[in-house]
Amino acid sequence: MTKPLILVTNDDGIVAPGIRALVEVAAELGEIVIVAPDAPQSGKGHAITIHDPLRLNKVQVFPGIEAYECSGTPVDCVKLAKHVVLKGRTIDLCVSGINHGSNASINIIYSGTLSAAMEASLEDIPSIGFSLLDFSFEADFEPAKVWIKKIMQYALNNPFPHGNLLNVNIPKLPLDQIKGFRMSRQAEARWIENFVEGRDPSGQPYYWLSGEFINQDHAEDTDVWALEHGYISVVPSMHDLTNYKALEAMRDIDHL
Repeated sequence: MTKPLILVTNDDGIVAPGIRALVEVAAELGEIVIVAPDAPQSGKGHAITIHDPLRLNKVQVFPGIEAYECSGTPVDCVKLAKHVVLKGRTIDLCVSGINHGSNASINIIYSGTLSAAMEASLEDIPSIGFSLLDFSFEADFEPAKVWIKKIMQYALNNPFPHGNLLNVNIPKLPLDQIKGFRMSRQAEARWIENFVEGRDPSGQPYYWLSGEFINQDHAEDTDVWALEHGYISVVPSMHDLTNYKALEAMRDIDHL
């Protein structure tokens, strides 16, 4: 049988430890092609490059696996993978990550990891964004790999109902302390932002973004709750940002 074709990408860059761990898992399940940024692109969201040319270079980063580094954003990587690198081929699954740090709750809006997966989903490709709740470059991805393989196998064997994008976040725990998967919804949360002001050598001000994550949703069906209680959160996601409750509540605008 022909192996499934799996596209691997990320936002932390092609040499990040997280993508290496993801490639190791994906290589057990199918034929792998990697297209990832040539430098970290965290927080880029669904940005695309339109005012500068994009560079795409084949690299020997993963022995025996076709890999390309891209000068653009994570979404650019997926677009180039589909339309240039894999033109005419059917991609069976796109996996993005493993991100260094959480992409639960509101973080999906800012995440390059999830935006890359979402871009693939817009092309009708089943897609999963993976994140580990550890921002360290030396994060231990081994406990996550066991669970990632399980859900990738599930995705290859089962069509996603009502969509084709999953946001998967994994707690920073030893393997024997991870309780399993928990289907969840995105928690209502926000960032309280703070800009730290400094001065460059010429005396000009600059600002460094920091902030505090505030969870406003303490129900037991959210991704944040699942992660806090030792579960891997799995959130079915989509690109449709319509507020359907408001759509119905404001129908009187039709008659203004």
